[in-house]
Amino acid sequence: MATIIKHRKVRIVVLTPDEDLHGCCKAGDIAIEGAADAWWTRFVGPDGQVDSYDQPYASYNEALWAAKAAAEFGLD
Repeated sequence: MATIIKHRKVRIVVLTPDEDLHGCCKAGDIAIEGAADAWWTRFVGPDGQVDSYDQPYASYNEALWAAKAAAEFGLD
């Protein structure tokens, strides 16, 4: 089950490996997805489009820090 973290009124959704980003996230959410050896920070746009940074983070904590930093500045 996805974990929801609220930061500055932005939902940060931490997905488990078997969860679908579009099934758990909505427009304005930031998703954190774990891969085999990295963590991706993804941003869900108003039409469901997904954007992410060019490279993943080495740890969950780094990905979470990046998501919280993005929430500080807003997603608009």
